[in-house]
Amino acid sequence: MTARCFHCDDTIHAGTLVRATLASGTVDVCCIGCQAAAQFIDSAGLGGFYTHRSISEAQQLRPTTHDYASYDQAAMLERYVIQHDAASEVTLYVSDISCAACIWLIERLLGDQPGVQQVSANPVSRRVTVHWDRNTLPLSAVLALLAHVGFDAEPVIPGTQSDSERRDYRQAIRRLVVAGVFGMQVMMFAIGLYAGEFYGMSEGSAQLLRVTSLVAVLPIIGFAAWPFFRNAFYSLRRGRPGMDVPVSLAISIAFLASLLATLGLGNAVYFDSIAMFVLLLCTSRFLEMRARHRADDHARALQRMLPTTARRITASGDVESMPVDALAVDDLLRFSAGDVVAADTQLTHGQLGIDNSMMTGESDTVICAAGDTVLAGSRVVSGGADGQVTATGNATALAEVARLIEQAQQDRSAWQSIADRIASVFTLAVLGIAGITAALWWQWQPSRTLDVVLAVLIVACPCALALAAPTALARAAGSLARYGLLIVRSRVLELIRANTTIVLDKTGTLTTGKPAIHTVNLQTENTMDQDSVLRIAAALEASSTHALAGLFGPYGDDRVRADGSAQESIGAGVEGTIDGVRYRVGSRAFVCALSDTQTDTLPTPEMTEVCVGDSAGVLARIHVCDQLRPDTGETLHALRQAGCAIVVASGDNAAAVGSVAAQLDLDNWHSDMTPTDKLALVRSLKRDGTTVIMIGDGVNDAPVLAAADASIAIADGTALARASADALLLGKSLRPLQTLMATAQKTRRIITQSLAWAASYNIIAITLAATGVVAPWMAAIGMSASSLLVVGNALRIGATSSTTADPHTTLHKAIV
Repeated sequence: MTARCFHCDDTIHAGTLVRATLASGTVDVCCIGCQAAAQFIDSAGLGGFYTHRSISEAQQLRPTTHDYASYDQAAMLERYVIQHDAASEVTLYVSDISCAACIWLIERLLGDQPGVQQVSANPVSRRVTVHWDRNTLPLSAVLALLAHVGFDAEPVIPGTQSDSERRDYRQAIRRLVVAGVFGMQVMMFAIGLYAGEFYGMSEGSAQLLRVTSLVAVLPIIGFAAWPFFRNAFYSLRRGRPGMDVPVSLAISIAFLASLLATLGLGNAVYFDSIAMFVLLLCTSRFLEMRARHRADDHARALQRMLPTTARRITASGDVESMPVDALAVDDLLRFSAGDVVAADTQLTHGQLGIDNSMMTGESDTVICAAGDTVLAGSRVVSGGADGQVTATGNATALAEVARLIEQAQQDRSAWQSIADRIASVFTLAVLGIAGITAALWWQWQPSRTLDVVLAVLIVACPCALALAAPTALARAAGSLARYGLLIVRSRVLELIRANTTIVLDKTGTLTTGKPAIHTVNLQTENTMDQDSVLRIAAALEASSTHALAGLFGPYGDDRVRADGSAQESIGAGVEGTIDGVRYRVGSRAFVCALSDTQTDTLPTPEMTEVCVGDSAGVLARIHVCDQLRPDTGETLHALRQAGCAIVVASGDNAAAVGSVAAQLDLDNWHSDMTPTDKLALVRSLKRDGTTVIMIGDGVNDAPVLAAADASIAIADGTALARASADALLLGKSLRPLQTLMATAQKTRRIITQSLAWAASYNIIAITLAATGVVAPWMAAIGMSASSLLVVGNALRIGATSSTTADPHTTLHKAIV
């Protein structure tokens, strides 16, 4: 006898048998998708489904492997899946997400599967990010599992708009047009009915208008309102009623009552109320969709920066134009002024002036030479160069930024969690209130019962409550991204405020982390000028691997070269012969040993000293120091003015840290700190009841970043530090921190306003509707207006911001 799948009733082919463990025992299924679906349905207490369904229903549950199997192919995985060290990551667009109940089900359904490490879903963007082991659970099984419970999911590239999103957008417009066109017809017939009641009309004419209204309202219910019924059906089947349940119930009751009245079994028709309600709902949902797309605008703008073609240098030296998607690592590309860099590329020859303003928010042109890396999406302002591709597609820094923007929008804040819990309970409460209201009005005034119940169901839809937090947070993240600050987790927006303590590392955070030549002190006995000394140093350091050797590269001169090979003494310096003269460059002791002399002046403790000398003595003492990041002093002053305490925690010596602290007018600083010392400092501050935000860049900052209440990493720091952070600073300046402070204050204020408005509106509106003050058409207007008000309020975040705005002024206005 042929074995049949317990879940989908399909034939189990040889070698595909999988066991599913249910409360009643073990059953045979045909694939891992059916296994996961059957076990989930059983664990959710919905096992009776298998008793009552028909075979045709079972066949509809069959995983559509012919649709999803292609996603397991190597080309598709490379396109949509990001491979991390321990897991794969994919972003899915799920068009059927409509409320908190959908989010709960998706996160629980996928989160319980073997190999799945993390699932995060967002009702605003309707995107789900899954971190999982694809060797344990294929991507096709993930998609089929969602399809089993009613969610049509499609993998997308972060920062781009999927085919499903475009289809949803076009479909939303069609539904809006149908609701509007046919709604106007229904309203015209309704005016005739109302006029007939006032001035008089024959029953035959009134019946004709009622029947015509019925015909006109059918496309509205069958097409424009179809998503509300579909979402309500799936939410009820899952046992988690969503906000579309009262909406669908109101439309269904109104239509049934109107149909009975048209057939002569009732008194009043509500076709006009249905038409108005659906039109307002469609308008509200469409504008919410537009708000979602606006929240994704920055990520999509980044992706649109990429050109469609690039100029590749062939093995023969010719230059050919080729599609960007066909580029591979190690390809050689050529750039000139006006080009947009198509992939992360390390320059091998030439020099470019690069504009990175879209990614970093900084408009200054950056000069890149051989050895420097230019990022995909950068615009070439001047110069010309060749370079070797180091990363393409999803591996580029541009793609990482787009992923981080979407990750920020999917992060669930404390506000959102509270609102979701309230909305979930609220839906059930509304149904209960509607039932009680119906019972009371039936006893008191039966003729008005239907009107009052409809008004309660319509007015109480908790759309505004569910939208308040995610819409505002998505808007804030998109706004800050324009300044070069990426919000990865929303808690940083919740926590940065007055009385917060901000702990900063020094090297690589307050400073650039890249040493630069500060001064060149020529010795009095030296007859050389500064340029000559630097050319000698560059010639000797050309073969060195020391971290400071690259500082002298720009001063190199082909006419000044070391004879033979220079000899490097590890930890001391380099010695070589130039034009027959023996020179040394390096530490003071190493250089002085060549001439057996000493210099009288001691090195500056907060700077690194590099000496250049010959057999006659020291020619020059070059002081190297780490430069402060641009606008650091102004930024820290503004944060202190806003009420934040600033603490510097550095592993450098006291002289170096003290010098930087003095420049920044900071009193609270710590030096010679190990990672353990920094961790102890943060924990001590937290024990004292202080909210701590850590800003750092290095490997030794990663534990502290994770231990702080919230953290910000410098994006050009280490990957470990970035992985531990709640926000990333992309540019070279700390100036966006001022904008973060101002935006966080405005976001908290707007979320509080929206939640307060949504709660107050629902309490007052339900009371008025239950007492018969609000008619169904008034309830429809009030419900839609409430949702639109919340979305419009969120759009005020960053509405006047631009990359050229003065964040200090913005912060001052927010504080005042």
